[in-house]
Amino acid sequence: MNEINPEFCFQQIHIDVARNATDDFNLFHDPHNWHHIKNNPFNGPIVLGFQLVSLVEKQITDFRELNNEISLIHEKALRYSNYQFTFANAVKPGEQVTVDIKKSQLAENDGKTVLSNRVAVKTDGRLALMGYKKESFEPLFLSDKNISTFGNLRLLPDRNYLQEHGFFLKRKFMNTSNAKNFLCGSFTDQSLFFDELNNKANFPEIFPCSLISCALLEKALKNKHDFEENPMVYTTHKISIDRVWLRQLKSNDVLHILAKEIPQQADSYECYGLIRDNRILYRGIISLTSLQNILKSG
Repeated sequence: MNEINPEFCFQQIHIDVARNATDDFNLFHDPHNWHHIKNNPFNGPIVLGFQLVSLVEKQITDFRELNNEISLIHEKALRYSNYQFTFANAVKPGEQVTVDIKKSQLAENDGKTVLSNRVAVKTDGRLALMGYKKESFEPLFLSDKNISTFGNLRLLPDRNYLQEHGFFLKRKFMNTSNAKNFLCGSFTDQSLFFDELNNKANFPEIFPCSLISCALLEKALKNKHDFEENPMVYTTHKISIDRVWLRQLKSNDVLHILAKEIPQQADSYECYGLIRDNRILYRGIISLTSLQNILKSG
């Protein structure tokens, strides 16, 4: 089994590029305003959560190619790419980051295959991110949700609630330049996805998902959340991405992001990224916690 264990070192320019590409205005990433956060223990900006997951995406892709697993994914019709991660520590500029991918595990359940790898991201030797990357025939998260009947979302105002369903709506447009910048901020060569001279334009998996951050921030802003007194950080990401719809995604396509609190699960949201005809590009459960809770537990 071939392995990949490279090292990376984020700088502030990587953070700035990624946050600007995704419209992420969280103060935790802002080099000028991070100190406005009450009791901020990080003493500076930190790397975006989705930026770390994007780094994992690239390393997993390299791992799959190195171990001849791409053909297996096609052979078994593993349409969905699934990310299940817990955030353990923040990553700051100048720290050495490593990505450790464990040996692939192949499981059969009711004739359906799941290809799985345990992943750990460490920063200066501390665990920053841990969990699994899985390929599956069906989505592993929110698989029973049908929102194809939500109607034409283009007719609804951006940054508002769908009164009938309770979802907050954030409308974004797929932009190749933003995707390229996000890739650069995640140590990924943009030419692997975009090459105008050869008419190649393939969006990576995590970039459309990363816009969830903007949607949740806009939602909090509409609800008059105090980002300085009660800042929030990610605790877990559980996301299933449809590769078939991803391959059809084009520049300037509309992406409707829907987010809604999950009952009885404090600060957890079910989130969807819808493209044309309300096809579900991705679905996920995103959980956060307040900085104060982290400080108390620490």
